[in-house]
Amino acid sequence: MLILTCPYCGISADETELAPGGEAHLTRHGPDSTDTDFHDYLFARENPMGVHFERWRHVSGCGKWFHAARDTTTLRVYGTYPAQTTEPPRDIRDMITGHNPGWTWRLLR
Repeated sequence: MLILTCPYCGISADETELAPGGEAHLTRHGPDSTDTDFHDYLFARENPMGVHFERWRHVSGCGKWFHAARDTTTLRVYGTYPAQTTEPPRDIRDMITGHNPGWTWRLLR
């Protein structure tokens, strides 16, 4: 079972108390964007085998959105952090690199 700690209220909750929100750190495109940019924003998603950054909502708790870094093959959770953060915190990136030598952070879109 997947257990994530809400960075706002500090409660460790299993996935039944949370709601998934898809991929984190997407570049949102406004009304002046091209059709291709908007199409990619709506439909093009990473589905990596390995490290993935996701959005979650603590529905049975504080109700706030947050981000989680986890490995999709092992379900190892590297950490959670506020949704307003534009990139994973340095300590989480260092933990990921420690378990996955050669891994580097990059904003996907």
